[in-house]
Amino acid sequence: MSIQKPSIPKGTRDFTPAEMVRRNYIFDEIRSVFKVFGYQPMETPAMENLSTLMGKYGEEGDKLLFKILNSGNYLDGYTGELQPLNSLTGHIAEKGLRYDLTVPFARFVVQHQHELVFPFKRFQIQPVWRADRPQKGRYREFFQCDVDVIGSPSLLYEVELVQIIDSVFSRLGMNVLIRLNNRKILAGIAESIGVPDKLTDITAAMDKLDKTSLEKVNEEMIQRGISAAAVAKLQPILGLEGKISTKLDMLSSFFSGSAIGLKGIEEMRNVKEYLCGLDLQQKFDFDIRLARGLNYYTGTIVEVKALDAAMGSVCGGGRYDDLTGVFGLPGMSGVGISFGADRIYDVMNELNLFPETIRATTRVLFVNFGKEEEKYCLTALSSLHAAGISSELYPDPAKLKKQMEYAGRKGIPYVVLVGQDEIKAGRMTVKDMQSGEQKSLSMNELKTILTT
Repeated sequence: MSIQKPSIPKGTRDFTPAEMVRRNYIFDEIRSVFKVFGYQPMETPAMENLSTLMGKYGEEGDKLLFKILNSGNYLDGYTGELQPLNSLTGHIAEKGLRYDLTVPFARFVVQHQHELVFPFKRFQIQPVWRADRPQKGRYREFFQCDVDVIGSPSLLYEVELVQIIDSVFSRLGMNVLIRLNNRKILAGIAESIGVPDKLTDITAAMDKLDKTSLEKVNEEMIQRGISAAAVAKLQPILGLEGKISTKLDMLSSFFSGSAIGLKGIEEMRNVKEYLCGLDLQQKFDFDIRLARGLNYYTGTIVEVKALDAAMGSVCGGGRYDDLTGVFGLPGMSGVGISFGADRIYDVMNELNLFPETIRATTRVLFVNFGKEEEKYCLTALSSLHAAGISSELYPDPAKLKKQMEYAGRKGIPYVVLVGQDEIKAGRMTVKDMQSGEQKSLSMNELKTILTT
């Protein structure tokens, strides 16, 4: 039998125990914030029907969907002529891995609408998959931590989501910039420069401003059929600077003939007014260049950037007024955001932001001296386990040096040595692996050290 070199698909990763403890720290902090604001947990399947996913993410998003081949002879019974693979999708693939958690959430809401209380507030922490080109901060499999509320158009929920962003990143010790915009404002821009039917093309191009130059974005818009004159009218808007109120005032003049643009400005002013009255720890700003290319956004959009590390968006989302409409439940407005746990991990790792207290290790190792000592140690271990203290017994009476090396390599902070003298005295010798100090302790004294 030939030996196969082990590997994993590009854009995916294995996580060691040490990495998983850090990832779980992120998940736990995010989850605790979600719960504080009254959101409930739920999950959806890893795969969805392609009919659920296709057409919800824009032209670029549809290209990144992972499609799952039907089982068995998937061309059996197909009598048509062989065509390009993409045109055969319906015959050979009916399902796909989820691209995000929002569209499956909308599908869930429609299916379970009679069981839910609206406004319905939920959070979801699960992996998603995108057939993207792997690079720093961009993976083909990654976790999203979504929080959404559906069933109300109230701008108070936009404000609440910004509070959640502020709380999460403050807890994690990250400095971020919360960028805000409104799709109605973008629609007003398209209307005001004379191309109201080109909103999707404008936003798809603008969404790349963080990744490429303004000149290339302008070129793409022209290639998408937007006239050079319209692109020229757009330039002063893309260069807006100053305070939020100043930028909104300038846009108000620009939008004198656009009702939808003025509505977007009104919404942005209201959100800004609420946020300015809160004691937020993170910075926020109104950024007209923020587009977020997903087609289903209709109102406020948000994107979060780490300030101290070169990384793409670490959180983003927005308002969607009728995403459930495509599944047969129109007029169900929702708003949500998604935290990119993998990018957050990379930033925190780079900036050394993880607390020293979180370690993927046992707290106490009992040295194994033989059968009689094993029995005594097992009783002691049961007491520690009942107290929620991570502890273990070395599996065999190997040389003491080997057992101590095991503790050292795993970073176990305390080693317990129990021989005949300790058994008779009802105590144990505890070694602090960092200082090298040894003490004779009772079980209760050991518990006190480990829980303080």
